[in-house]
Amino acid sequence: EGGFGGFATASGMSALCTVLFAVLEQGAHMIGSSSVYGPSRVVVERDFRRFGVTSTFVETADLEAVRAALRPETRLVFVETPANPTMAITDLAAVAELAHAHGAILLVDNTFSSPILQHPIALGADIVMHSMTKFLNGHSDVVAGMVVPASEALYRRLRPVHAYLGACMDPHQAWLTLRGLRTLSMRVRTAQAGAQQIAPWLERHPKVEWVRYPGLPSHPQYELGARQMEGPGSLISFELRGGYEAGVRMLNHVKLMTLAVSLGGVESLIQHPASMTHAAMPRPDRVAAGISDGLVRLSVGCEDVEDILADLSQALDQA
Repeated sequence: EGGFGGFATASGMSALCTVLFAVLEQGAHMIGSSSVYGPSRVVVERDFRRFGVTSTFVETADLEAVRAALRPETRLVFVETPANPTMAITDLAAVAELAHAHGAILLVDNTFSSPILQHPIALGADIVMHSMTKFLNGHSDVVAGMVVPASEALYRRLRPVHAYLGACMDPHQAWLTLRGLRTLSMRVRTAQAGAQQIAPWLERHPKVEWVRYPGLPSHPQYELGARQMEGPGSLISFELRGGYEAGVRMLNHVKLMTLAVSLGGVESLIQHPASMTHAAMPRPDRVAAGISDGLVRLSVGCEDVEDILADLSQALDQA
């Protein structure tokens, strides 16, 4: 990531909480991407609010929305790009400029792209975090996180919090993740190659209303993604015409793909956010964040593309 240093944590959520505890205080305000990973938003809105921290979640791909949300007490801007699970892309350099002009820290969750495809610190981020459960480990057998501050000052501010929260990664998980890192580039590029074939296939399917994939020209931030990322990655979101029930039916009939809320593994993982990762969000908030009832998120793995397409085809027949 090109930071000053880094420290591994027990999970992606413990990585986030380490940063939140270190940079926020009573009376502080933070801004977050509206469609950020569900538990990330819940912990801020439900738990940190009890300690006097206020938050505003906006579509950070809309720079004017970010500008309007900034307050004198804003201490942190938290961006996930591409966003989970809407695949919206935020202009990191522009948001960094806005945050820094207001004295705020920019935290970027780079889990979806990994350091192979995106470098937030080079674009102005102050801290990068990862759920290493996903691409960095890549074998769906580890729960872990990583925090990478850009400067020594931030490292010294964050490191003691990491220690006293007990957010440390255990040695066996670390060993497994080091194993996964050896094949990171190979896995990311293989899965991406598959996604580049699957996304246009989904876009043509009659039961699919729309597809969001950074590699498709139909993506609203296609040109930004091409500039900011070194590849479109292997995450695809698509909307089923049949809504919530169609999403449930489809996922109940997958055979090759694994029904799971994770992503970034060697196997293809598929999930229905409305009934899974974002089920705890009130429906109005979820829909306002772009997480519609029929939205399905697919993390393309390293299987043969024809096998994945065959499974998608038979599952969509049931949707």
